[in-house]
Amino acid sequence: MMEERSNLMNMMKLSVKVLIQSALSLGRTLDSDFPPLQQFFVVMEHCLKHGLKAKKSFIGQNKSFFGPLEMVEKLCPEASDLATSVRNLPELKTPIGRGRAWLYLAVMQKKLADYLKVLLDHKNLLSEFYEPDALMMEEEGAVIIGLLVGLNVIDANLCLKGEDLDTQVAVIDFSLYLKDTQNSDNSKEDGGITAVLDQKHYVEELNRHLSCTVGDLQTKIECLEKTNSKLQEELAAATDRIRALQEEQQELKQENELIRERSEKHVEVTKQDTKVELETYKQSRQGLDEMYSDVWKQLKEEKRIRTELEKELELQIGMKTEMEIAMKLLEKDTHEKQDTLVALRQQLEEVKAINLQMFNKSQNAEGSLQHKSEAISSFEGKTDQMMSSVKQMEGRLQHAEKARQVAEEKNVKLKQELGGKIVTLKQQLIQLDNKCLTLERELKSEKEQRQILQHQLHQEKDTTALLKTELQQVEGLKKELRKLQEEKQQLEKVCEEQEQALQEMGLHLSQSKLKMEDIKEVNKALKGHTWLKDDEATHCKQCEKEFSISRRKHHCRNCGDIFCNTCSSNELALPSYPKPVRVCDTCHTLLLQRCSSSS
Repeated sequence: MMEERSNLMNMMKLSVKVLIQSALSLGRTLDSDFPPLQQFFVVMEHCLKHGLKAKKSFIGQNKSFFGPLEMVEKLCPEASDLATSVRNLPELKTPIGRGRAWLYLAVMQKKLADYLKVLLDHKNLLSEFYEPDALMMEEEGAVIIGLLVGLNVIDANLCLKGEDLDTQVAVIDFSLYLKDTQNSDNSKEDGGITAVLDQKHYVEELNRHLSCTVGDLQTKIECLEKTNSKLQEELAAATDRIRALQEEQQELKQENELIRERSEKHVEVTKQDTKVELETYKQSRQGLDEMYSDVWKQLKEEKRIRTELEKELELQIGMKTEMEIAMKLLEKDTHEKQDTLVALRQQLEEVKAINLQMFNKSQNAEGSLQHKSEAISSFEGKTDQMMSSVKQMEGRLQHAEKARQVAEEKNVKLKQELGGKIVTLKQQLIQLDNKCLTLERELKSEKEQRQILQHQLHQEKDTTALLKTELQQVEGLKKELRKLQEEKQQLEKVCEEQEQALQEMGLHLSQSKLKMEDIKEVNKALKGHTWLKDDEATHCKQCEKEFSISRRKHHCRNCGDIFCNTCSSNELALPSYPKPVRVCDTCHTLLLQRCSSSS
């Protein structure tokens, strides 16, 4: 199981490396016909099948890696669409075909590493499908997930229709990864030649690095000279600016003194003017208050007179209404008396008719003459009385008409008198309104004058505030002068330090040729290190932290020991490796010191 795991790990590393390199060289999306991609899926299938438990059924034993992949749907809800699309494919009839389709879709989604990491985080569920020594149950599974993260660079365009995923045979083609199969017999002779060539390449690489470092140092010296010249120019500019600022400061001081003198004089003048204006304002205010009190008293008296006249008018109006009512009553009495006169005349006519009848009857009955003459005499007395009462009523009517005429004349006279009084009162009211308007105008003019004085006071306050801000600016200029002097001192120190650094760089350059032999000896000493196996290391050699799924093992390509990622994150070009490879911190510092001492 150990050998199988190591072989599968090596094959996975090779397949992923070849796939990424070929994809980057092509620079296009990969199809399902691309051989490195097909071999990657074959190796991935072998890794997932390693250590699978056989499930017994009626037909026989069945080993399918689609079972653990189905668990991803429960652990990660994002994979539910992927699992349903795999189940809905009608061409797939076996669990192996479904597992291959699942891998295809996961690679297209660029989430194969994420889904498998979710599975490895729940190893208690994986134990139902895999043996304890299986690849997915050991640390190699975490390493495979780290390798699969690099596949996110690739864009895969895979078509599942038309492909026979159920009956494909998963065979690894090693010819893709083998470079020289014909010269296997001459491996020992080639080993010596390759060692010599490696040393030659290493020396050439060192010479190239040394020439590069010399060129870099020359460019640095040129840059330092340029910066030194720039700093000297900046120093000259800063000194000129300091002088200009000092001159400006002196000019500002003189202007500030002149402004102070002018502001003090202006403030004194404005204070005197404001005092005089306040006194005149107080005097005018007292006179206006007295006039206002007098006018207010006159208004109160005129209002009182007006109320009394209104009361008299109301009384006259009440008298007039009473006179009208009396006239109406007299008219009613005259109408009633006229009605009584008409009734009396009717009675007279009736009496006359009766007299005629009696006169006619007197001829017939002389005996009743005497009685009727007495009745006539009595009736004549009554008529005389009625006539006298009628004359009295007519006299009363004449008196009532005379009284009515007198009352009408009095009413006309009262109306004329009241109209004259109302006109005079209206004229007096108009005059009082005019006086009030003039007084209000004067008050408004005084308020405006007061607002103008307040505005002038605010302006003077603003001028004083401006003077204060100018004083603060002068103080800020003083502080800037101090800062510029401090910057000048710092720049001088930097110039001195750079000159010392240039001298030291010259010394290092002079010693570079003498230390070439030391590098050769160090190279011989470094080649003597042994390559430590993965099983022999359980802790990082430098920080002594225990390795786990999250903290992976990394070999130092120089000393061969195993370190964690933080302690072996450096990369350098070694004689046996033309490209930069992983090196631990101690080897990195040692190699850099050797290179710097030799250079």
